[in-house]
Amino acid sequence: MVVGLTGGIGSGKSTVLNFFKELGVQVFIADDEAKKLMRTNKKLRKEIIALFGEEAYVNNELNRKYIASVVFNEKEKLKALNNIVHPAVRKEFVKFKNTHKSEIVIYEAAILFESGNDENCDFIVTVIAETEEKIKRLLKRDLSTRAEIESRMKNQVDDEFKIKRSHFVIQNSDLKSAKIQVQTVFKMLSTLNKKM
Repeated sequence: MVVGLTGGIGSGKSTVLNFFKELGVQVFIADDEAKKLMRTNKKLRKEIIALFGEEAYVNNELNRKYIASVVFNEKEKLKALNNIVHPAVRKEFVKFKNTHKSEIVIYEAAILFESGNDENCDFIVTVIAETEEKIKRLLKRDLSTRAEIESRMKNQVDDEFKIKRSHFVIQNSDLKSAKIQVQTVFKMLSTLNKKM
């Protein structure tokens, strides 16, 4: 069973993911895989340089700040980048799924719906939190300004959109409650998996 896990920035997806890991669930983090592929896959590197120019890489590392500044202002470039990276990530996930014979595998992606990968999931879990709580977390974590965080949030699909398309929603306002919700969702997924 493939379970998609998503949520906006600052919602606490990683925390929820770790709770699932504690329950023995195998997890595939699409964003980490994408970063790794953009760094190591020669074909991807060539395509990214063709799209963004030589500035796309500095000292053999992806110049994430530069790419982020370009894609935030040019939506077409973001779309083109996603069209390069997502098929490669999907291929890696198929390999991952075939090597991990766990009954439930979580595919974690911030842009699960935007990338169309929700279609490859049997069930979807969305992690949500109050906007103010998300901003507080991000101010602590990213050393970004409030304006930068709000701008990034505006560029994401809102929670309402995700909630309507999800099978489960985890409200991540405090750790104890989030952990209990994860355990409940896990039990329900395990039951559904037996019926599949």
